[in-house]
Amino acid sequence: MRKHIVAGNWKMNNDLAQTSSLISELKRQSKTSDAEVMIAPSFTNLWHAFESTREDDIEVIAQNMHFAENGAYTGEVSASMLKSIGVKTVILGHSERRAYYNETDESLAKKVDAALANDLRVIFCFGEELADRKAGNEETVVERQIKNALFHLEALAFKNIVLAYEPVWAIGTGETASPEQAQDMHAFIRKTLESTYGNAIADDMTILYGGSVKPNNAKEIFGKPDVDGGLIGGASLKAEDFYAIVNAF
Repeated sequence: MRKHIVAGNWKMNNDLAQTSSLISELKRQSKTSDAEVMIAPSFTNLWHAFESTREDDIEVIAQNMHFAENGAYTGEVSASMLKSIGVKTVILGHSERRAYYNETDESLAKKVDAALANDLRVIFCFGEELADRKAGNEETVVERQIKNALFHLEALAFKNIVLAYEPVWAIGTGETASPEQAQDMHAFIRKTLESTYGNAIADDMTILYGGSVKPNNAKEIFGKPDVDGGLIGGASLKAEDFYAIVNAF
């Protein structure tokens, strides 16, 4: 069954004191929707965040992980390490990871496999750049990213997958895909899933929108039939704004 999810990706922001302060502010907010609430602090603050929200309706998730279980990968973190501190969900394939750290569909497929093998839920990100959108290739790019990284999986694995569509041209630019553009792409994603895995998998898949969601546009975006929530960047760093988005459902 599809779930409403609003996940805050804090990216490389907030030291320990700032993390503690923001979590305290988040805990003071009132939640009036049925959406699952997630926050993704930096690796250094995951344990503190997890301990600080243990009794609250907030899930602490990770921003990334390596595909290897262990080894000579300086600076990396494995799925089992995340699991050992209570993390149950990891973001994979974010556009910034693809752009700045050369993550490919092939390496992401290995990360997905490693996460699922450790019983982690995956929020899998994908989306087109501005040049792709202008050339009318957005559906081709999105289909390729999804199929290359996920379509080797058995159908049963998709119960632990959440998809997050990121129009890269609308991240951190102040630009936002129109609600109609978001809906069209989410519907296409669902159709792509259906073509290989059938109607049940497609209908049950939670698909998030990640592209400059703000309190003033969240209700309209979330009101579209195939949009099940959001992967939120900058607005997740302000507790009041974040919960305004959470409560947009």
